[in-house]
Amino acid sequence: MALGSSRRTVLVTGAAGFIGSHLVDRLLAENFEVVGIDSLLTGDLTNLTSANRDPHFHFQMGDVREPLNVHAEVIFNMACPASPVHYQHDPYATLTTSVVGAQRLIDQARGMRSTIVQASTSEVYGDPTIHPQPETYWGNVNPIGPRACYDEGKRAAETLLVDAKRAWGIDTRIVRIFNTYGPRMAFNDGRVVSNFIAQALTNQPITLYGDGRQSRSFCYVDDLVEGLLRVAMLPTLDGPLNLGNPQEFTMVELADTILSLVDSASELMYLPLPVDDPRVRRPDITKAKDVIQFEPAVELREGLSRTIENFRSRLAL
Repeated sequence: MALGSSRRTVLVTGAAGFIGSHLVDRLLAENFEVVGIDSLLTGDLTNLTSANRDPHFHFQMGDVREPLNVHAEVIFNMACPASPVHYQHDPYATLTTSVVGAQRLIDQARGMRSTIVQASTSEVYGDPTIHPQPETYWGNVNPIGPRACYDEGKRAAETLLVDAKRAWGIDTRIVRIFNTYGPRMAFNDGRVVSNFIAQALTNQPITLYGDGRQSRSFCYVDDLVEGLLRVAMLPTLDGPLNLGNPQEFTMVELADTILSLVDSASELMYLPLPVDDPRVRRPDITKAKDVIQFEPAVELREGLSRTIENFRSRLAL
């Protein structure tokens, strides 16, 4: 798949979601015909406002768990609730979207010889005992905990995709996405960046869990989308690939940064740590650097500033 070629058709499942909608915009800018599918379980049609003005974008209401009838040379599978608030609200739908959805897309790719780029997650590593996390790490996941519907759903989807490649030669590519943020994040998704920004802008207490010293690594959405496109353009990809920003910050550091950017009167409020919440999370992106020359370009303060302005406009502050 070469950028700038004659229009080729790409299918994006979960197109109305946070990352999915940014991916749609980028694909349209790169001259692709784009079909977007979303059940709107957690997606938001306002995320596709710009895309819907483009005659080369075609949106369909649909569920990735149902048979799809779209001919596309490349499929980006972004369909699945991805924040704890959303995926724990309906754990059955979360797990089946990952597993049955992957099965449906494999069936389609098998008949049409499509490439599948699978949006997997750093959550497959669970609460890691190795830090940072390389793709060779098998993870430390509780299979029956409150996060298992997402963690194990994504792990099972990876298994299906790898076995489809082994059994039938289907071109499947697995990307393990680490914490990503940016404009269009949902206010109520429970993710730490959206929580902190919304709380700071409205002068509500900033909710920290545990001692606030657990760490995360935050990748701006434009950098993540660039990595996804580079993965799709490869002749092939063997094994999973981490995508994220390896710069690591504690939750207290993130809160302090957001408070300084917003000039907020919010105070810090400490709450108990949720069950199975990982204490550390940072990607080893050595493979991404070698294979797709991936290097995040947007620093945290710059990305947060852009996200804050987007939240401010949507909150009409």
